[in-house]
Amino acid sequence: MFESPRSLQEVCVDFICDNVHALCDVHPAEAIGGTFSSLCTAAVDDRLGSPAYLTATIAASSLTSNAVASGSSSRLSFKDPDTFLPTEISEQLLYSLCEKKALSDLTITLFDSKSTRLRHVRLKDASSLSAKGLKILREHKVIDLEVNGLKITVNDLIGCLGDWSLENLRSLSVAKGSFMDCSRYCVVVALNKLRALQTLNVSGTEFNRHGLEIVVEDLPLLENLDISCTRVDDITPLRKCKDRLKSLSMYNLKISGCGNLISVLLELNELRSLDISDEKDSYAFEMFAPVRSKITDLLRAVNCMPHLASLDISGRRPLQFTGKDEIDTKDLKRFIKAHPDLRFLGLVHSDACYDDSLINPMHEDYKPDLIVSGTATETQILESLRRYWCRPIYVQKCLYNLFRLTPSFSEARVDVLKLVVLGMKAHPQEFRVQMAATACLYNLTKGELATRIHPSILKQIVDLTLTAMESYPNHYQLQKNTLLTLCSDRILQDVAFDKYRCARLVMNCLSAFDDTSMNRMSVAICSILAAKISTLETSMLGAQPQYMSKLLTMVRSKVQLKCVDITMKFTLSALWNLTDESATTCKVFLEEGGMELFLEVLENFQGESSVETKVLGLLNNIAEVRHLRHRLMQARFITMLSSLLDSEHIDVSYFAAGIAAHLLSDGPEVWTVVPSQPTRAQLLDQLANAVTNWQTPQGEMVAYRSFQPFFPLLRCSEAYPVQLWAVWAIHHVCTKNPKRYCGMLAKEGGARILEVLAEEKLDGGTQPDVRSLCRSILDALNSQPC
Repeated sequence: MFESPRSLQEVCVDFICDNVHALCDVHPAEAIGGTFSSLCTAAVDDRLGSPAYLTATIAASSLTSNAVASGSSSRLSFKDPDTFLPTEISEQLLYSLCEKKALSDLTITLFDSKSTRLRHVRLKDASSLSAKGLKILREHKVIDLEVNGLKITVNDLIGCLGDWSLENLRSLSVAKGSFMDCSRYCVVVALNKLRALQTLNVSGTEFNRHGLEIVVEDLPLLENLDISCTRVDDITPLRKCKDRLKSLSMYNLKISGCGNLISVLLELNELRSLDISDEKDSYAFEMFAPVRSKITDLLRAVNCMPHLASLDISGRRPLQFTGKDEIDTKDLKRFIKAHPDLRFLGLVHSDACYDDSLINPMHEDYKPDLIVSGTATETQILESLRRYWCRPIYVQKCLYNLFRLTPSFSEARVDVLKLVVLGMKAHPQEFRVQMAATACLYNLTKGELATRIHPSILKQIVDLTLTAMESYPNHYQLQKNTLLTLCSDRILQDVAFDKYRCARLVMNCLSAFDDTSMNRMSVAICSILAAKISTLETSMLGAQPQYMSKLLTMVRSKVQLKCVDITMKFTLSALWNLTDESATTCKVFLEEGGMELFLEVLENFQGESSVETKVLGLLNNIAEVRHLRHRLMQARFITMLSSLLDSEHIDVSYFAAGIAAHLLSDGPEVWTVVPSQPTRAQLLDQLANAVTNWQTPQGEMVAYRSFQPFFPLLRCSEAYPVQLWAVWAIHHVCTKNPKRYCGMLAKEGGARILEVLAEEKLDGGTQPDVRSLCRSILDALNSQPC
């Protein structure tokens, strides 16, 4: 489960990305005037992370964005004018800003030539940049440029480069960009300016045969070309560069019947890498697809491409009507033997990957140095996930086959997890990918496996799992997969993630489906998370009537069946934690009939201490809310409370005593309207006796978010047993967990109240046992380091 720590350079670059507005000055356009300038200055001068800084920065950023949109020239610069980042750090910072989706026309202005130096520019998603922002590239001598997902045309991008870059650019990738101008014509003429270009990637664009003719004619040094998923339907122009083309990718390219695919390929004898893989299931009916050249013709030409090191013929599915695979294994074996330099062979979506010569080391034709992508073995599957993470149909196919292998894994496989995460992250809106990935994630993290996986990896898994839950809220099996993954002690206790988001999505799942196993997992997850989120967040969850109604319905069904199982216990725990210091949730609980139901629970499960403790814990939360606790003043409940005070289980007695203390603290007048047995005086005596007779428990019996509910009880001088329970409770947690609670007590002002109680005289003042506990608590506070 060890994970190498990030380098100091990576940490520093990430810090700059996360605090770019604080570390830089904003130089607004002159047209904006002094008001904006002063606001920006206020923003960047505040402390990092402070609320004032955050508010000012958001305001400044908003104004700056408006300024850029309206044609201004606002820019960023480092506060220290002498700051200069060397090439490696400059490039890493630019890449990281892009990865974090923090790159904009404003933030990219930070990369002027005075402060940074860029040679290799990698922007995997440049959709947030306009030509205005990209013009900063004119100041740099760029030799490798990857700007994918452009919203401007490729011609406009080339117009953003300086003269040196135009003359010396060696590599250009504009994948998923556009060559279409405003008149909807495909214009590629600007590419002919890049005379030094050796590598060109135009995959996923409108690039067509005309563009292919231009680059072949005008780029004399071009050696590596990727025209995958473009509109090229005839590769005949490639004959003009047959003596220099070394790498050609044509994934999912549909060549027309007259496109001469195989005949042209057979002339490209300098090729080292060839990708003619296809997308399986691209067409419902083959008759409507462009004519597919038989790959067999290529494989039988054993003397072609003598230097070939990589061949990808994935996606060559069985031929229609015959059912036979398009790849003949005999031809494939002969081709492999005739190409001794071959080191990679792509066979995803082809039965050929199952051939014994490719998977059995004992086979006479097996080549140990030949890497194969496919679905026949674990090695093939992992290679496929590594290479094809951006192809959703391939990813789904590989994950499906991986899932069949994962039940046999007995050790944590972080290498496999990282590949599953890679594909899952790349395709959040591809249901088949998400479905297969969530199934794999559960098998790879279940049980003890999770304890041997680093929390940073588990965090990525949780984040992607939650995204899948959000994307497909109504899909039963996917939601079940996600719950199986999340229902892990290791994940819920040791991993840092957005626990409120998780709890909300799990509650949505609980409300949407009525499935026994899903109900059990949902309430188990929520019972843990509800104790780990803020009181504001528990209130937002608990204030949803549909959530409360579902939880109470689950309890009611168990009461009707007179069944105490793990689901009921988790449900009661979830309700208890959701109502903790949340008056809103307590109110919804009462409005949904929770009080009447819980009285039934106490009546039907007498002596079940695990149930009684949770029920009383929740009712104690209601008793802490002054304007709601009158709802507990029912003769039926007071009688039960009296009985539970004398329970042999200290946790049951403790929470019963807590409820009694709060009800008794309201004074005698409240009790006159409730003809109950015992009377208030009798219950006070019973409370004092119960607390006095408790034996100190071995461990921490309860957890508190705050001591505020105790302070009114400490001031209840006319009811000494009420004070006694309060100081006993504070003493218990402060001595069992002083590190957590002593500081909390001091911070909330509890120490001063205890000091007053400890100093009061016996006559009309504090009782000796209360004073003794107060002094013991104060001693515990004083013994804690400052």
